[in-house]
Amino acid sequence: MSISQPRYGVDRQSLANLLDGEPSYRVDQVWKALYGDCGPSSTWTTLPMTLRATLEKELPPSLTELHTSEADDGLTTKFLYEVDGGARIESVLMLYPDRATVCISSQAGCAMGCTFCATGQQGFNRHLTSAELVEQVARAKYAAHRQGRRLSNVVVMGMGEPLANEDALWPAMTAVHDGFGLSARHLTVSTVGLVPGILRLADRPLPVTLAVSLHAAHDDLRNTLIPMNRRYPIDELLDACSHYVSQRKRRMSFEWAMIDGVNDSVEEAAALAELCRRLRPIAHVNLIPLNRTAGYEYQGSRRSQIEKFQGVLTRRGVDATVRRNRGNDIDAACGQLAAMTPVTITKSAAQT
Repeated sequence: MSISQPRYGVDRQSLANLLDGEPSYRVDQVWKALYGDCGPSSTWTTLPMTLRATLEKELPPSLTELHTSEADDGLTTKFLYEVDGGARIESVLMLYPDRATVCISSQAGCAMGCTFCATGQQGFNRHLTSAELVEQVARAKYAAHRQGRRLSNVVVMGMGEPLANEDALWPAMTAVHDGFGLSARHLTVSTVGLVPGILRLADRPLPVTLAVSLHAAHDDLRNTLIPMNRRYPIDELLDACSHYVSQRKRRMSFEWAMIDGVNDSVEEAAALAELCRRLRPIAHVNLIPLNRTAGYEYQGSRRSQIEKFQGVLTRRGVDATVRRNRGNDIDAACGQLAAMTPVTITKSAAQT
């Protein structure tokens, strides 16, 4: 009994091989511990202690939890993890009245260089493995369960560009869908606009939801905010999005960080509405008040300007939602994840 692979990198057959010599029902017990209960090995009380010790050695966790931070009266929790090689990543659990959502990272750092994003400002370290992606979901599911909630949504919108790490992303999404039993409609993949990845996304067997971080409706402005736009300009990006919605027969969304005096004019709103109307069904827009980062000088838009921008969209037939900022005071909001070491780290015993 020795295969030693990451806890969330094992499939049922590999698990059966690992448990060779044990009663056959042990496979189901361990699988339930991993994907049903999702707790640390100390909670696998249906298993003999000797077997638990063996599994702890042979199926080691991929993430070491360094710190957790809470905000919004405990409704937002940010997890700081260390991965193999010493890189650090973050994920965020957000509890709402009707759902519990985890935002997970796909890379340690990011190479996209978006000017207003803390992750982009820090640069790229490495891709995360599929096991590291899945384990972020498992730990969030366990944390939600401890608060009496069921994890319902997974968004790959944390650190990194998911479509630059497809080799790990798609096995992870399949494992989350099959193992945790989450509908593909409750799995969202965000991208700054990697056109080849969007085109492949349209033909994937698992119909996850697409979200594009757009932030500008004209190439000149988007080039300054999102350097990748120089490779895949807006018209090419919209063609790929149109292919996605025509193949999937479902709506996608555009993410739009509201930046005071930069992209929040009524003219920009009108141009955005025209882009949305090029898609059938028309894309939904999430308006996100810009969250502060140390490396970006501009401020978020005033509430009155956000409402004016939203009004332009709705009058032109585009559904637009103003996203409520969550976790801003613990740097857990959109664009703020940077895996910075807190001044004081308390090693968590929640997961080992």
